[in-house]
Amino acid sequence: MAVPAQPYDSAMQALERLLAWPEIARSPQLAKFLDYIVRRKIEGQEQAIKAYAIAVDVLGRPADFDPQADPIVRVQARRLRSLLDQYYRTEGLSEPLQIRLPVGRYVPEFVVQAAVAVAPEAETEAEVAAPVVPELLPTDPARASGFSMSWFALLMLFAGMLVLTLALVAFWPRSAGDSATEAALDRPSLTVVEFQTLGGLQGIVAPSGGLAIELVTDLELFDEMTVRYGGGDVSNAEESPTDYVLTGIVRPDGEMVQFSAILTDVNSGLVVWNQSIAEPTAVATQPGVLDEVSRQLSLRLGSPRGPLHRKAQSWLDADQSLDGPVTDYLCTMMFHRYRDIGSEAAANRVQDCITTLRPVGEPTAAMLAIEASLIVDRMGTRNGERFASPVSIGRAETLLKQALQLDATSGFVWEQLARTRAAAGAMVQARSAYSSSLQLNPANADALAGYGLLLALSGELTDAAEMAQDALNSAAEPPDWYFGAPALEALQRGDTGLARRYAETYARADRELGPILAIMAGQRAGDASVVNRYLAQVLEVPAFRVNGILPRLRERIADPALIEQARVALLAAGVPQASLVNGF
Repeated sequence: MAVPAQPYDSAMQALERLLAWPEIARSPQLAKFLDYIVRRKIEGQEQAIKAYAIAVDVLGRPADFDPQADPIVRVQARRLRSLLDQYYRTEGLSEPLQIRLPVGRYVPEFVVQAAVAVAPEAETEAEVAAPVVPELLPTDPARASGFSMSWFALLMLFAGMLVLTLALVAFWPRSAGDSATEAALDRPSLTVVEFQTLGGLQGIVAPSGGLAIELVTDLELFDEMTVRYGGGDVSNAEESPTDYVLTGIVRPDGEMVQFSAILTDVNSGLVVWNQSIAEPTAVATQPGVLDEVSRQLSLRLGSPRGPLHRKAQSWLDADQSLDGPVTDYLCTMMFHRYRDIGSEAAANRVQDCITTLRPVGEPTAAMLAIEASLIVDRMGTRNGERFASPVSIGRAETLLKQALQLDATSGFVWEQLARTRAAAGAMVQARSAYSSSLQLNPANADALAGYGLLLALSGELTDAAEMAQDALNSAAEPPDWYFGAPALEALQRGDTGLARRYAETYARADRELGPILAIMAGQRAGDASVVNRYLAQVLEVPAFRVNGILPRLRERIADPALIEQARVALLAAGVPQASLVNGF
């Protein structure tokens, strides 16, 4: 029954317990959403709980937010509703008052529960569902005296972990289809096994099973892979086949704690990737550390350039023909390759893949989003330069609307919507779409790089630098277009050598801004050869020759200070004043 009108002490207590629950606490946006609607309900402001108010007050959307065009509030409400249901099925089963979010509404309901006695069957189910966390080893007496665990002991423990991994691989059923083509066609499958905890870490919060569950949750957000939780028992290996197994260890290392992940190819039995994330011991004892470690590992494992996609990458490197069957996974990997190299041939290859796939069945959200991005990137030419045709933008927006109807929770789709809006010059809407993409998948490196560049060109270099660094860390060889925001940040910081290297890399991906950034960096480094080389490239850009350099820059750069810096640098490099403002 609904709670009668009275002081809502019990409702506030229920809210506080929910906000402290790790599954909600790990998502600041959802926690703020829940706190906002509950407090409005308690204050008697139910009429104020609207999609627009939530978008602006909670999700940081601009004042011109359109709930019909942007479903982010509905998406976040769906996620919150699912978490509330999960809480009251598990940890919150005996809560005397439940906070519920009815389907189709944003006004919460407070429901008083009768006393619930947990049946033995329910306890058994909860025990089975809970992650298995191995008992932490007792503190080593040598460590208590101030001495570190011996390297011999560490090596023996690490060797034991490798034996576990190899045993897991040995007993795991082999996946069908060993040919390179078959491997490239199918999205990889990954099983995440609980990380093993070494001694001296009694202060760590659930480092084993907790991290495995976090990784499964984060990696499931990527459409390009299939992920499952493998528990901690080798016998679980017989449940279903998989392509890769992710295991790991958590161990003390002086004043740091190392979270080390190991990726094994099941078919070959070889370790194909490993990565360590180091955190200070004081940080590693905090509840949020597993979320951050999982995000950092997911940035690398979820990247289309990462180790899980090496078979598809090798197939693409071999430039195989499309005479045989194709899949949406293969088309998606082709699209990522096209984004990295930017050639017309690569774009045609993606389009051919989508065309071949189209008669097979209904298009997926990802395929519609890719087709929209290709339309934007190939909108047409005017005086030798691509331009944003309103007709093409409209076609792309229509495809993206269809994609969102199929999957409104895809960070990849929202990223392509952001790119489309940026190409149309709708920068506020582009920021909103990038924000939605990263709310739905915080480990989407491409969205981080794109949003970081947009922020950098708006003068918000602090936030841009953090996003750009995460994107760079996601791949051993980041694509050239990732280096725009890092070049601007290095320029601002006065690191001219790094700025020059980053700008020259970015210039290979962006014919307009890249050479100008290289000129600015070259001047500050006193390198006339860099200035001369890239000045020639600036003067060859068709869009600059038709309309002048500054008018084109103002279409892409929202920061007046950066435009002024570019103007001064180009004048100093010898560009005539007339060429800055008029065609030449």
